[in-house]
Amino acid sequence: MDRRQYRRGGTAGRAGFAVGIAAGLGLGVTGCSFSGAAAEDGRGAGDPVTTLHRAADILREAGSSKATTSMEMATGGTRVTIRGKGVYDFRGQLGRLTVQLPQDPAGNAEHRPITELLAPGALFMKNRGAGVPADKWVRVDTTTLSDGNLVTGGATDPYAAAELLRGTRTATYVGRTELGGIEVRHFRGTADLVRAASDASAGNREALAAAAKGFATAEVPFDAYLDDEGRIRKLRQSFGFVNGRRKAAVAVASTTLLYGFGTPVDVRLPLPKDIYAGRIAENQPSDESAREPGH
Repeated sequence: MDRRQYRRGGTAGRAGFAVGIAAGLGLGVTGCSFSGAAAEDGRGAGDPVTTLHRAADILREAGSSKATTSMEMATGGTRVTIRGKGVYDFRGQLGRLTVQLPQDPAGNAEHRPITELLAPGALFMKNRGAGVPADKWVRVDTTTLSDGNLVTGGATDPYAAAELLRGTRTATYVGRTELGGIEVRHFRGTADLVRAASDASAGNREALAAAAKGFATAEVPFDAYLDDEGRIRKLRQSFGFVNGRRKAAVAVASTTLLYGFGTPVDVRLPLPKDIYAGRIAENQPSDESAREPGH
């Protein structure tokens, strides 16, 4: 099957259909922050900014990996985490994640896992609910999302997260540590979405450009952990955006773990006949609200 087939698939409405896996919980989120440990010198780490600029290219050279994601939010003093697990092909920029929503604040049973397929410019979701038939996929054009699907899908696309590091403005080498039995180098810094979009691959350029315009700030603080081959093992990023229902900017912390490099990845994108073309029955946003993550 043509990996670019998603460009010919149908679309279930506007960008708001992505929904709000993060926002479908009805949460007003508050900020997440990073601890401020004192940085060690960068001996043996090379120039931190240059090292981080190259991280996405090194992932492409690695080919593929397994991935675990988490997205943390807080509301009313309660922290909520959306978790995902799957595989990613960095050369084809194709991935598959199983995303698990947590128990909702009312204490109802956990939601069914949502299958997400990640592709350049598109997000496909199965088990979306809200009136979508169980055997159908919902397709979202991620270039129309004001967050570029860095937040909306409940999991940050691993390669988009890595390409965001192309926009690193400042970074320091914190030191060496161990992660999953592997020695890694810890870097802390801030990336600029505008610069990241200008330097990103064609598959992520438009989505990151949309995020640069849609977030409350184009600056993205991060902590990155790279192994001695330069491959990202862990990446934690903090995103801020203006929710249409709140005046203040809100924040979400996204963490991506990469391991099992070289894992075979077979992602088959849905055929047009398998993509839902109807309306989402639950919490259908207006055209204006669809532009904001959190609706």
